[in-house]
Amino acid sequence: MRSLTTRQRQVLLLAANGNTNLAIGRQLGISRPTVDRHLSEVFRSLGASDRAQAVAIALAVGELGVHQIHIPNEPREAAA
Repeated sequence: MRSLTTRQRQVLLLAANGNTNLAIGRQLGISRPTVDRHLSEVFRSLGASDRAQAVAIALAVGELGVHQIHIPNEPREAAA
């Protein structure tokens, strides 16, 4: 497993906090295809197959900190 770059960490953190690739691009001033590329590189570096797994692995190995993840104030409704 390779360490993430600063930009990859930024993109993953924004994804972990519920942002779409388009929203991530707008916040960072980069295009959506660039966000897609960064996330693909993150998945490859962490050995993840999707966003949720990438976030879980990044938390487990210290690439992201639990304190960086925004937890909504309102509890989510249970799935029906």
